[in-house]
Amino acid sequence: MSREVLLLVDALAREKNVDKEIVFGALESALASATKKRFAEETDVRVSIDRNTGEYASFRCWQVMDDETFETPDLHIKLSEARKLNPDIQLEEFIEEPLESIDFGRIGAQAAKQVIFQKIRDAEREQILNDFMERNEHLVSGTVKRIERGNAIIEFGKIEALLPRDQMIPKENMRVGDRVRAYLLRVDRSIRGPQITLSRITPEFIIKLFELEVPEVEEGLLEIVSAARDPGVRAKISVRSHDKRIDPIGTCVGMRGSRVQAVTNELAGERVDIVLWSEDPATSVINALAPADVTSIMVDEDNHSMDVVVEEENLAQAIGRNGQNVRLASELTGWELNIMTMEESSQKNEQEFSKVRDLFIDKLDVDAEVADILVQEGFNTLEEVAYVPLNEMLEIESLDEATVNELRSRARNALLTAAIVNEEQVEHNIEDLVKLEGMDEQTARILAGKGIGTQEQLADLAVDELVEQAGIDEERANRLIMAARAPWFV
Repeated sequence: MSREVLLLVDALAREKNVDKEIVFGALESALASATKKRFAEETDVRVSIDRNTGEYASFRCWQVMDDETFETPDLHIKLSEARKLNPDIQLEEFIEEPLESIDFGRIGAQAAKQVIFQKIRDAEREQILNDFMERNEHLVSGTVKRIERGNAIIEFGKIEALLPRDQMIPKENMRVGDRVRAYLLRVDRSIRGPQITLSRITPEFIIKLFELEVPEVEEGLLEIVSAARDPGVRAKISVRSHDKRIDPIGTCVGMRGSRVQAVTNELAGERVDIVLWSEDPATSVINALAPADVTSIMVDEDNHSMDVVVEEENLAQAIGRNGQNVRLASELTGWELNIMTMEESSQKNEQEFSKVRDLFIDKLDVDAEVADILVQEGFNTLEEVAYVPLNEMLEIESLDEATVNELRSRARNALLTAAIVNEEQVEHNIEDLVKLEGMDEQTARILAGKGIGTQEQLADLAVDELVEQAGIDEERANRLIMAARAPWFV
């Protein structure tokens, strides 16, 4: 009988092209399942097959549980009882009792086969999936096998993948038998059925299509830096050349537009703008907004945004229909873009100039003339006046050394005063917050420092806002907010 076991394992492993260990495991599960049927009560059974001889042994198992959490006598044993049998046993380990093994020829062949073949099918699918993942392929080409509730099941090789309706290009209709290309979006091994999810709308899809059509990308001569899409309508890709002899835009367009046209055809007519990437972010933004002409750009590094100034007649083109052009340019470059006319830009500059000038007049106790000089020289904050290197401030012709030193001293005093006032306010605010159940002083200080100084203000926050503001997990944020809202329900 032991020889029969080894022959069966060897035959199944060869037939299904899976590791013998998988077949041994499946066979052990089948024997354990058949052995359990000998018991009227729920039972945990383990079967162990010797990999060399084919001999197998069966055991009934009880998991060791804490005396207080002990629940099911048929499956569990109390730690105090288990220690009588094995003094070294630990919680969650098993006490085993040998059982008379079931006759391999009498286990109910059909039931055994079902377990074995299901295990082998799972292992086979996992092996195919692993082989596919090892090839590091992201662009998938397959056939629509069936349509389920609007979602397409795509078959490529022996693998099935899911292309959800919301990952299809709008207005495209797929039918069984259609050839389809898509991008591998994610792999989820925890679900049954198709474990691979595909997408035809992600920006990475268009990048992979250009890599397919443009050999220079694969050769490393060109690089597609980023992409942004309005699926089925318009897209922008940013390209750079690693070889000065190669024109990146012309190379991606191809002879008579053949390369870009091939991508457009795959994307259901999606129009593609090819943009030249630049190390200078402002230049990249200007290129990304084409064909609109940009008059000037002001960069705000702190907020990672840019004010883009265009002539009145270029405003509509820069923004695009329903904001499409500026939105795609923003996604492509990673910068928040504010499109405005010359007049709007002038008004904004005047407002900011006036705001900063009033700040300097108030906090530095200077007249409008000195405040204007500072603003015109590019100073926008008290910190800049206080801590910009002395030699840079001395280069301002309108200010002598004594005046510069006095301005720096006043700026530092103003910052110190503000810090003291803020600290006093924080101390006052945390008195209310620390009374809240679950609140600690450190979290209260963080919140008070960000202007959240009362339980009422905390109660008005959403959970995600509190997580971001205080750097705590969602569960704790939810508890704190509910505690702050408790008075609402009295």
